[in-house]
Amino acid sequence: MLLDYVWLRDHCRSESCFDAKTNQRKLDTASVDLSIRPVRTTVEDDHLLLTWPDGHVTTYSLSWLAQNSYEGKKQRTVQQRLLWNSDIYMNSNVPSATWEKFMSCDEERKKFLHNFLLYGVAFVEDVPVTVEATETVTRRVSLIRETTYGRMWSFTSDFSRGDSAYSSVALDRHTDTSYFQEPCGIQVFHCLKHEGSGGRTLLVDGFYSADKVLQRSPENFELLARVPIRHEYIENTGSHRNHMVGVGPILNVYPWNNELYMIRYNNYDRSVINTVPYGAVQRWYVAHRELTTELRRPENELWVKLSPGKVIFIDNWRVMHGRESFTGLRQLCGCYLTRDDVLNTARSLGLQA
Repeated sequence: MLLDYVWLRDHCRSESCFDAKTNQRKLDTASVDLSIRPVRTTVEDDHLLLTWPDGHVTTYSLSWLAQNSYEGKKQRTVQQRLLWNSDIYMNSNVPSATWEKFMSCDEERKKFLHNFLLYGVAFVEDVPVTVEATETVTRRVSLIRETTYGRMWSFTSDFSRGDSAYSSVALDRHTDTSYFQEPCGIQVFHCLKHEGSGGRTLLVDGFYSADKVLQRSPENFELLARVPIRHEYIENTGSHRNHMVGVGPILNVYPWNNELYMIRYNNYDRSVINTVPYGAVQRWYVAHRELTTELRRPENELWVKLSPGKVIFIDNWRVMHGRESFTGLRQLCGCYLTRDDVLNTARSLGLQA
């Protein structure tokens, strides 16, 4: 375990350097001499004591240093997950939450969020079939993120917006709002009515497929994680005028441990590829094809029929969704949730997030 002296002075948890009540740093980092070295270093009762040139003493427990060192952080995952294909998920028998217990019991909410964090998808059953009840159940988890589509939205296949979601055609697997600089973290769907056939929802664990690419072709994984790609949403329908652009790689990883934390995959909204130099274009298409092939393997597809009363929460940074074509009137409502607030709720309940 290697620790820099400036780092050790900067992270001092003494009362004069750190406010334990607010968990905020009081020390002015810019005032620390970049060549600082302790004049005395001792280890007593599993604690490291450093005396600095001005006489200030910093004390660390060795366990805190091990937990917060770069080496310690590199060896741990930020988010515990179970990667799945259809068989893995079905055999896991992941339970759904029920409306009554979910709304009244924090333990039920904790179990729901635990499953959501592990699998990237979770369900609440027996929800009253209204937009208002759908909003109520989502607010039990997080604040709602208002977007150009509004706060809560209810739609049918009427092409009221300039998006293929407002149609009855089949939609391939994708993540939503790839054209946002920060795509929406969680998507919520509730089918209020369907008088027809078809319309099943497709779910694919993008992280499972990306991990297969990493194992088989790490150079392709690295390319998809390094090259930024533009996604774009242009809408000119009725009173709606929108032009949104988001730029980022298909795969997003933490640089210290190479852990995948977000996938931005939407072939419908991917814009002109002009952020890739000529020499890398062909290699990018090869890498993209390998990921797409993995995502489209039938064994990776989980098909779910959304029925009135069944609300689905989808991790839009991980699990892709799509649908099969349908006939008849099909009315859905839903919203996007702010990712930070979902994770905040999970942490407040004692979960790692």
